[in-house]
Amino acid sequence: MEKKFKSNGTFIRALTVFLAVVFLSPAFTCRQEEGQWEQIFNGRDFTGWIVPEGDNGHWQVIDGVIDYDALSEAPGDKNLWTRAEYGDFTLRIEWRIKDTPFINHNVPIVRPDGTHQRNARGETIRISVPDSDSGIYLRGSSKAQVNIWTWPVGSGEVYGYRMDSAMPPEVRAGVTPNTLADNHIGEWNSFELTMKGDRLTVVLNDITVIEDTQLPGVPEKGRLALQHHGHMVDGEWRSSPSLVQFRNIYIKEL
Repeated sequence: MEKKFKSNGTFIRALTVFLAVVFLSPAFTCRQEEGQWEQIFNGRDFTGWIVPEGDNGHWQVIDGVIDYDALSEAPGDKNLWTRAEYGDFTLRIEWRIKDTPFINHNVPIVRPDGTHQRNARGETIRISVPDSDSGIYLRGSSKAQVNIWTWPVGSGEVYGYRMDSAMPPEVRAGVTPNTLADNHIGEWNSFELTMKGDRLTVVLNDITVIEDTQLPGVPEKGRLALQHHGHMVDGEWRSSPSLVQFRNIYIKEL
């Protein structure tokens, strides 16, 4: 009887050690964390997304990524929207700009406070940049758009709030990236966007470029959108096209 008790005790101690190793191992912790995230793009089709009516195949899924050529034929809204609405969340998404065939001659030099650099006559200084332009609408709002582009200010800025002169100076400065964290054109980038209340944090390629900044008046809930931008006339781009791809899209509601 005594021998059996010792054997059971050994078994219990061994089981305890095993469970501790499993539950505290990085792999298990990672699986637990992944269990909180919802994959909202399955890599195969647009299940869970609203393709613009009349798009005619310009938003596509190619080799596991969302691919856009900026030529949607939809007569109205050309953006790609989620069917679900979200309030407080963290969104993880990878994106890349495929090409920049359009030269944008009107790109301002953005100062850290969100205003534009001026010359001696008080005019905004404009520079020429090979440009492509897209972004992610948060809570159904085009104003609350986290930009994807090639401007020197960097991706991650919230143009609608930065350019709104009615916003307090701290808001306009807050939505201006504190550094250029974009990878080179053609390379993949990663966003982690967190909305909590009316506060936004943007992490680009593991660098926090916008931190807990306020978006006054932002809706409490709404859909996400991948933005269309640009138009072509007689075979030439007349504005910066959304020549972009997206992949690995996950969301965690907070």
